[in-house]
Amino acid sequence: MKTAFFIARRYLVAKKSRQIINVISAISAIGIGLGTMALVVVLSVYNGFDNLVKGMYNAFDPDLIIRSTEGKTIPGIHDFGEIFQDSRIEALCPVIEETVFLQYRNQQAVALMKGVDSVFMKQSPLQAYLTHGRFSVRFGELEEAVVGRGLAGNLGLNVAFIDPLWIYYPKKDAVFSPLNPMASLRQEKLFPAGIFAVEQHYDSDHLLVSLETARKLLDYGDRLSHLEIRVKEPRSAKSLSKELKEHLGNGYTVLTRYQQNETLYRMMTTEKIIIFVLLGFILLIISCNVLSSLSMLILEKKEDVAVLVSMGARPSLIRQIFITEGWLISIIGWGAGMITGLLLCFVQSRFGFISLPGSFMITAYPVDVQWSDMVLVSLVVLGIGFLAAYAPVRSVFSKAISLAYPGSSLGVSR
Repeated sequence: MKTAFFIARRYLVAKKSRQIINVISAISAIGIGLGTMALVVVLSVYNGFDNLVKGMYNAFDPDLIIRSTEGKTIPGIHDFGEIFQDSRIEALCPVIEETVFLQYRNQQAVALMKGVDSVFMKQSPLQAYLTHGRFSVRFGELEEAVVGRGLAGNLGLNVAFIDPLWIYYPKKDAVFSPLNPMASLRQEKLFPAGIFAVEQHYDSDHLLVSLETARKLLDYGDRLSHLEIRVKEPRSAKSLSKELKEHLGNGYTVLTRYQQNETLYRMMTTEKIIIFVLLGFILLIISCNVLSSLSMLILEKKEDVAVLVSMGARPSLIRQIFITEGWLISIIGWGAGMITGLLLCFVQSRFGFISLPGSFMITAYPVDVQWSDMVLVSLVVLGIGFLAAYAPVRSVFSKAISLAYPGSSLGVSR
């Protein structure tokens, strides 16, 4: 192995009789380096956007949700007292959620009302996404609401205005009267306290109100829509979900954050795989230059091959020399591309030189280097490099042996 590496290294740096071989080898290394750099940068930027999107969803969605499998509501929070004793739980929040009708001045809209308690308001990461006003659903005895930015825009709502926000919901078992339609509706008057902007899906039709307001409007009594759980360590959510399912039985379902937005997470994972496959295919095409340069080098070095054979070198050693040179080209390209890609990612994450066009919640492209991706990129690049080096040696080697040593019975199998 040392002999093969020594000769291959000399062949790599030595000047060839045909300058085109040096040029093709340089192009091969540069191409592999650019492909590696592209994989590192694109995957890191994608990870940055992936974390950004998940962070926005995580601001609204809890780690776990407990719902009923048999109806729209579950018993009051006191029926789940044992859950409070689990040390992995940071907050357990009762929630009442329902679609309601809104009216603000002369504007009307349908929205998803979410009734929450004081624990939710203190623990929720959503307060970091507040754009106007206060993150509050009650000011003394005054009932307030926090509204999504899209919904506020549709209603023409502003926290600086003193106009009330009216919420309507049909009464249970009420008979609709065309002469007095309001008699069949429950109504609550709130005042907008704040506006949040986290993600278009939530901003367009969500508003937060106090749990007491939601109970009065829906006439739920002590019942709830679901329970939201936030854990201290995200890694414990999966094991906690499994234990809660066993403890609560078939009457309840426990949804993890992935299950709450399963379509989104699957789509993002699929997109990342597609990006990786496409860039890997481009890298495979670029690596064909290694095949060309090695094929030409093997034919050029037929005299050297004859000398080595006459000195007793086995074909396996000669094969190893050319395979090692091809792999050295790939390693040089991989190393240069990996260093350049990581350096670009570091500069972008530190200084944000490349900015995002248009208006967005962040000004520069986000970057997140995940070392599992770097290991995968390294394995793919070096694997493709080995195959690109092995293929021409296997196909051209026998011909080079016969040209270099006429009449030799040496074959590639020895």
